[in-house]
Parts: sequence; C-alpha cells; structure tokens
Amino acid sequence: MNVIELLADLQAQHDKTTARTGELRDQIEHLTAVLAETEARLADLATTQKVITELSPAGGGPEPPETNTAYQAIVNAFNTHPGQEFRARELHELLGMPTDEASVNITRSRLGRLTRQGFLTQPGRGRYQKRT
Repeated sequence: MNVIELLADLQAQHDKTTARTGELRDQIEHLTAVLAETEARLADLATTQKVITELSPAGGGPEPPETNTAYQAIVNAFNTHPGQEFRARELHELLGMPTDEASVNITRSRLGRLTRQGFLTQPGRGRYQKRT
C-alpha cells in the first residue's frame, strides 16, 4: 500500500468516525430529553400516588390530606415573598420540609401544577415566582 492509498484509507476512517460521533451525540441529546420527560412523569406519578393514598387512608376514617397543607404552605411562601424567585429545594429549606430528593421532586411537581394553573411563573429553569 503506497502513501496515497494509506492517506485515503485514513481519511475514510476519519470521515466514518466523525459521522458516528455525530450520530452518538444526537442519540445522547435525544436520550437526555427523554430522561428529563420521564423524570418529570415519575414525579407526577409519585404525587398522584401520594394524593390517592392520603385521600383514601387504610383505616377508612376521614383524615385531612397532607397535600392540601403542603400546597397551602407553598402558596403562603410565595404570598409572603411575592417578588422572590425560589427553587424547589430552597422552598423546602424555607418551610422546614425534608430536603431528600423524592420530597423535593414532589414539590417540583406541585410547582409545575401551580404554574400551569397560573398562580406562578417560571422566570428561569427550575425557578418559580408568584405571578404578578
């Protein structure tokens, strides 16, 4: 194999590897988006499960749902600080709520619901503020 053939072969390998790199980057971008959507759905499902569990306690007796209390605490925090932006974890710290990832994800879901209902705005990714 002469030098010209060797260089042509190397260029072909380079082009093939460059194309494969682009394909892999596209796959990573797609999977990252799907992962974010799936995590959001998981948080919604956790919230739904918690609400259903609280609304139908095992003992069968009426029990005030903790969810209403949690929503009220969140709304009160935004009413108390109407111009301030909060992240879910910051709200937990402010309200003395647990800061484990599962609890914070449930609050993220609640914040999303309050945003869809028009009570909050989202001035940046993961930040929430009372709608003025």
